[in-house]
Amino acid sequence: MIIWLIGLSGAGKTTIGREVWQQWHEQDPSTVFLDGDILRDVWGDRLGHDVEGRARNAHRISHLCRVLDEQGINAVAAVLSIFPEWQAWNRETFSSYYEVFLDLPMEVLKQRDPKGIYAAHDRGEMPLVVGCDLPFPTPPAPDLVLGEDAMQSSPGDLARRILGETGVLNESEGV
Repeated sequence: MIIWLIGLSGAGKTTIGREVWQQWHEQDPSTVFLDGDILRDVWGDRLGHDVEGRARNAHRISHLCRVLDEQGINAVAAVLSIFPEWQAWNRETFSSYYEVFLDLPMEVLKQRDPKGIYAAHDRGEMPLVVGCDLPFPTPPAPDLVLGEDAMQSSPGDLARRILGETGVLNESEGV
């Protein structure tokens, strides 16, 4: 199974994704966590942040997940994911796919701004920021949408909710 966390920078994809992975991995060690930012570094060829570079990165992440899925390895992918066509491909290709959209207002994202992306953009130092210069299409068919109200919960509680709704954890796990 692939759990795909989508959202703009600062929405909590990595934080929630790691928690989902930790809880799931305790029950099923054949589970990995994939972070879009880390994978960009792993590829080593310094993809750009323009639409073309982002499309290439989306292709790579989806195909990596396909390889893992075909080998019975579960994955939690925390990715910005601005291409609805790749989201559709994922849903059609993976043996089991669960998409979570972290839907937070830009004001909240700018307040959080853990990487300083929005502040740098507002100072004119960083172009090609998704949600500012580049469009962020709302995912057309997420299985779960977590908005600002849900973000009042802890990452652990959100992970339990996600895993409970996917059905991947045993009832005995308290989900």
